[in-house]
Amino acid sequence: MSTGITEQRGAVLASRLNWLRAGVLGANDGIVSTAGLVFGVAGATNDSVALFIAGVAGMVAGALSMAGGEYVSVSTQRDTENAVGVDADEQTSPWQAALASFVAFTVGALIPLLAIVFSPVPVRLPITIGAVLVALMVTGYTSARLGGSPVTRPVLRNLVVGTLAMGLTYAAGTLVGTYL
Repeated sequence: MSTGITEQRGAVLASRLNWLRAGVLGANDGIVSTAGLVFGVAGATNDSVALFIAGVAGMVAGALSMAGGEYVSVSTQRDTENAVGVDADEQTSPWQAALASFVAFTVGALIPLLAIVFSPVPVRLPITIGAVLVALMVTGYTSARLGGSPVTRPVLRNLVVGTLAMGLTYAAGTLVGTYL
């Protein structure tokens, strides 16, 4: 195989890994931050409208924040690539990373948002916990496979972080809700 073809494949792989990394990170952050947000509100109230408003506002703000952060971060990386003479065709795309992160965050955020809003009140928390944990297992598995590493540690890490986020924000919401 010629060196030119190998270099082209390397550039395509690097570009693909850029948006895949941004997508996995965005989905994971959408799941965890939105689950934490709606659990915090659920600790203070059973009001489905309040949960929906908080969840949608958090989803929109988070998706825009993740996209903006990816764009700025990858733009900085691209500036460095320009400075060291990396070929323009091999450079990382800030727009790809931003879009992947925005879409993935939104999709990830929809999981806890829809689970908590559309589940019957008596079982909304267990259903949402289950949906979030399954989603976090999928993102942990996906990140491990993309990185070529064993899957156990990333999956467990995601589960621990997500569980802590939901539990601690629920406790904070309960505490605040008690005093309001």
